[in-house]
Amino acid sequence: MPAPRKFSRDQLQAAALALVDEHGLAGLTMRNLATELGTGAMTIYNYVDGREGLEELVAAAVMSQTSWAETGDGWDAQVAAIAEGMWRAVRAHPHAISLILTRRSFDLATLAPAEALLQALSRSGRSGRDLLVAFRTVSGYVAGFAQAELTSPLSAASPSVVAERIAALPAERFPKLIEIATVAADSDPHDEFRDGLRLILNGLKA
Repeated sequence: MPAPRKFSRDQLQAAALALVDEHGLAGLTMRNLATELGTGAMTIYNYVDGREGLEELVAAAVMSQTSWAETGDGWDAQVAAIAEGMWRAVRAHPHAISLILTRRSFDLATLAPAEALLQALSRSGRSGRDLLVAFRTVSGYVAGFAQAELTSPLSAASPSVVAERIAALPAERFPKLIEIATVAADSDPHDEFRDGLRLILNGLKA
């Protein structure tokens, strides 16, 4: 009879995500995870298959935090609720954004938001390839918006600092970049996300 497992997958995910939140991806190692859990590094190999397994833990941990309310309204309102829930989960862990874009997890808790989004989109009458395209469009917007907010040239701890630096660029060469940087300094990311998602949903309703 195999020895009882010392840690649950939920415990491993929570500990791995805590490491990334505090130390970035550089802090995500077998040894650090073992220390976080109060065990030896070799024990972790009983649960996780190397670096790739560690990264899958983090991606799963982030997406499993997605939550949304059932709106009872039309399909587009439900899509918006789920998409915003996914975006909030991703942006809460900026150091993990690259893993969300590159790693896949088949944990049931991780797949639940994707299935809910597909169910909502299918209520628009889409199926098959049309449903696939709609799903990739909305989920790609969620991930892309989070990435742009957290890692693009307009992202920074202080938007006003970014605006000042971009405003100093040659105006004749970068007029529109200067324009949106000035607006971004006082813009609410939540409002931007909802407005952008509304553009997509209006296109899906056309």
